[in-house]
Amino acid sequence: MAELRLGPLLRYTDGSCATVWVETDRPCTAEVRCADGARGTARTFRIADHHYALVPVGGLTPGTATEYEVLLDGTGVWPPPDSRFPPSVIATSGDDAGLRVAFGSCRWAAPPAGGKGRVGPDALDTLSARVAADPGDARPDVLLLLGDQVYADEISDATREWIAGRRDVTAGPGDQVADYEEYTRLYYESWLDPEVRWLLSTVPSCMIFDDHDVIDDWNTSASWLADMRATDWWQERVLSGLMSYWVYQQLGNLSPDELAADPLYTAVREASDGTEALREFAARADADPASVRWSYRRDFGRTRLLMVDSRAARVLDEDRRTMLDPGEAAWLREQVMEGRDGGDSSEGGIGDGSDGDGGDGAYDHLLIGTSLPWLLPHLVHDVEAWNAAICGGERGARWARTGERIRRGADLEHWSAFPSSFEALGDLIADAGTGPGAPATVSVLSGDVHHAYVAEPSWPGRTPDARVAQLTCSPVHNSVPLSIRLGFRFGWSAPARALGRRIARHGRCAPPAVSWRRTGGPWFGNQIMTLTLRGRSARLRLEQARANRDGTNVLRTVTDRELT
Repeated sequence: MAELRLGPLLRYTDGSCATVWVETDRPCTAEVRCADGARGTARTFRIADHHYALVPVGGLTPGTATEYEVLLDGTGVWPPPDSRFPPSVIATSGDDAGLRVAFGSCRWAAPPAGGKGRVGPDALDTLSARVAADPGDARPDVLLLLGDQVYADEISDATREWIAGRRDVTAGPGDQVADYEEYTRLYYESWLDPEVRWLLSTVPSCMIFDDHDVIDDWNTSASWLADMRATDWWQERVLSGLMSYWVYQQLGNLSPDELAADPLYTAVREASDGTEALREFAARADADPASVRWSYRRDFGRTRLLMVDSRAARVLDEDRRTMLDPGEAAWLREQVMEGRDGGDSSEGGIGDGSDGDGGDGAYDHLLIGTSLPWLLPHLVHDVEAWNAAICGGERGARWARTGERIRRGADLEHWSAFPSSFEALGDLIADAGTGPGAPATVSVLSGDVHHAYVAEPSWPGRTPDARVAQLTCSPVHNSVPLSIRLGFRFGWSAPARALGRRIARHGRCAPPAVSWRRTGGPWFGNQIMTLTLRGRSARLRLEQARANRDGTNVLRTVTDRELT
């Protein structure tokens, strides 16, 4: 009898259909049956001796929530008979419903071996407990996981012991993940957590990778990549990382129609073993990042979400360094401006100067999900812009070599480390938020930096009609050392801003075309942000996981404010 190894994960939902992801212990037919009569089935596909299915469920009624169960070859496997959680449900959107978007990033399933610092309660676990206690009132409509869902380079004691039992950890990547099988172990450790498993079974999720899903500072620079490719273990590591990401995260980001049109998904499902087809795909993606698009779009009523790949889509050559390759940049502009300018905007890049004045108002809220913040503390921004300039040769070859060492050591690889892309994204956001049919809000949702804050930009001589904000929330469950707390607090200060301007002048950096101010934070802790969008109003809440004296954990509100 087939058994459920991992899942179910409720992934895509809209007004009438959904997808449910599962991993099983052998080939079988997976079925989802809903209490209202809707159902779907899918045969498992095989990758590296693991078996998966993404079950499409059609015929759902808009604006309803229906309980569901999972069956394998006709035998019920979910919910477990002894479950302490409420039944899992599939909730569909309605025409006039509001939208609650919860988001965060950077979650250790367990502290890594040799980890230092207090970790504290897991915000995702704590959110799950609250939703389970009051499903009708507290359930987010969608959960956005903005990177570092797993840590391939910072593994727990238990995972390290398991890896040491299958290979020599003194060779290759050592006590880091080496191959696909070891990646599966990370997902088991993370998603078999009872609270997280139930939460992901009942709240739809959208995901995007960040560096630790593959390795710290993934694709920092061309020099970094060349050094990694010179090792004898990197090729297997990166291919396994991309393969596992496609299986465990990317597939569920896509709609049933997108899946049906995906030639790789078709090939994998039709093959007796899809490993080679997926491996060839990952090899192409690694060799030519522009050949693959990991970014994607989701529309939730009148809210548009664009999840942007700010890791694998980079152009790393110093003389043309950008966060997004030209095709990716054109795609982003097209998705942002569709319905805003009344035409096809795909010819230009993300900052091609379109005025965005036309259109009928395709959406009320624009969410741009990018694992790396666009707007950083001013000192950090200026240091990254300076570093990009000297690595590019602005101060000569000797400074360029020094700059590369600093870039790697200090993790200088956010949007501000790609100055042309930073400016282009700012131009695009201003275009999207200006003119007839402009949305009420444009929000850039990010994580990565292990603290939370709100920053609001302004453009000299130009005032967008939309309220624009950088909303950063990290970590969900990770340590926040004192050095990070002190460094980021200082980074937002007036003395730090003055210091940053001096550093930028050394790199002969032009002042950015956009200015910004911090309007909330910095906040430190394990935390979740929630945007509640209703009509053209938007409300932001940040909550932190705190331990009570009785041993229970609770989410406590740190800030709750209107954005419009």
